[in-house]
Amino acid sequence: MVMSYFFLCSSRRKRKESPLSTLPNNFLQVSYATLLRATDEFSSANLIGAGSFGSVYKGILDDNDKHQLVAVKVFNLLRHGGSKSFMAECEALRNIKHRNLVEIITACSSVDFHGNDFKALVYKYIDRGSLEEWLHPPTKIEQVREALNLEQRLDIAIDVACALDYLHNHCETPIVHCDLKPSNVLLDNEMTGHVSDFGLARFLSQEAGINVSNNHTSSIGIKGTVGYAAPEYGMGSEVSTNGDVYSFGILLLEIFAGKRPTNDMFNGDLNLHTFVKMALPKRVTDIADSTLFEGGNNKRRVEKIVVCLNSIFRIGIECSAESPTERLNNISDAASELHSIRDVLLR
Repeated sequence: MVMSYFFLCSSRRKRKESPLSTLPNNFLQVSYATLLRATDEFSSANLIGAGSFGSVYKGILDDNDKHQLVAVKVFNLLRHGGSKSFMAECEALRNIKHRNLVEIITACSSVDFHGNDFKALVYKYIDRGSLEEWLHPPTKIEQVREALNLEQRLDIAIDVACALDYLHNHCETPIVHCDLKPSNVLLDNEMTGHVSDFGLARFLSQEAGINVSNNHTSSIGIKGTVGYAAPEYGMGSEVSTNGDVYSFGILLLEIFAGKRPTNDMFNGDLNLHTFVKMALPKRVTDIADSTLFEGGNNKRRVEKIVVCLNSIFRIGIECSAESPTERLNNISDAASELHSIRDVLLR
């Protein structure tokens, strides 16, 4: 199914702007002025996040007397790669639709009231924040936010695996996300996970996984995020779905161990992967997030949790192997195994 939620905003400048061929223009028309009003002039009170290529604001978009809550991602075009990030995200999102991906509403490529280039993407607002905020809540939130339980974490992990399976195996052209991490997984009111931020996404040829993104033939230029980016990307290796599998493995270990891969305890040969691997299978209770055992007074329940965590950590280890040839080959296998673990847990 082709998503057609993009519109190229008309320019206020006299000189003609280059058209964005990636953006069909048969849906909601949105201008810079409209987004300015929607976000109360991009008020700091509406700022809900900031990343390497831009900032995200909460807003209310008025369309035919309907008020829609949205998230407006404004790209920092002064930063090198900002405009390319906007185009990459437009290209990635224009033809995809899945329950575990963020829903795009429209895009704006125009100029602001000072004549400066302005590019933004408008998404459906996701209510419960990012997975990062739930795994590692700021101190001021920690007292009022309950920790995610085992079932919720497993469901979110499955959601992310299903999103990647769709991108890798069920799109007309396979898509590699290239920046999977907790802050790029958003949670709705039902705690369903939605993968977001396609600013570094790359397209692959159906044949041999060849990278066919414009002006990108290798992972040179893809910085990703320290701790989550596949090691081979740092050496300029070709972008591949295998890199996303690595990032997913690290994410999976973090979800259930409760430790970031950049934790101060990790240095030298000790990293999140080896920390978990050395503890399996007998010391899983030592390395798992302690909140996962809260309320587990039933011995049979605790034993079931330990069995499930061992299986989950094993998948994370297989996905995050340093060598690409030693990793789980396809994210669909991880999704299938996680579904099976969930069945056991709920039995």
